Amino acid sequence: METTMNDEQRKIIALEYLRRLDRGAPFFDLFDDHAEVYFPKWGIASGRDAFEKLFADLGSIVAKFKHDLAYLNVIQQGDTVVVEGTSYGTTQGGVEWRAGVTHAGRWCDVFEIRDFKIQRCFIYLDPDYEDADTKRYQWLAR
Repeated sequence: METTMNDEQRKIIALEYLRRLDRGAPFFDLFDDHAEVYFPKWGIASGRDAFEKLFADLGSIVAKFKHDLAYLNVIQQGDTVVVEGTSYGTTQGGVEWRAGVTHAGRWCDVFEIRDFKIQRCFIYLDPDYEDADTKRYQWLAR
């Protein structure tokens, strides 16, 4: 049975996901067990086992990160919440990134939230946090 939600409740869940990520707090309980999560260069993870693997793989690349929560752009329509923002952090290799300083750090997440659970979270960003993809994007080497 579907539970009616309002826009503010959906927004709170999306922002709570970001806050928990930043704190390193558990966040999988915000997702439906059958949710789909997309991350560039990883693909679509369908279901809890797959999206837990996706986030574990991401943790092998990123040591720490923070979202600039004070400067988010949130757009909502129905069950969809789109959050655009900036971030900063450090890779496992010790390379720091910050939106506006390095190429990495700008992102956009598209959520579908129903029944007080994230049903879909598609993350759009450049996963080359270290600006290391210089063979294909030669301007990064300059």
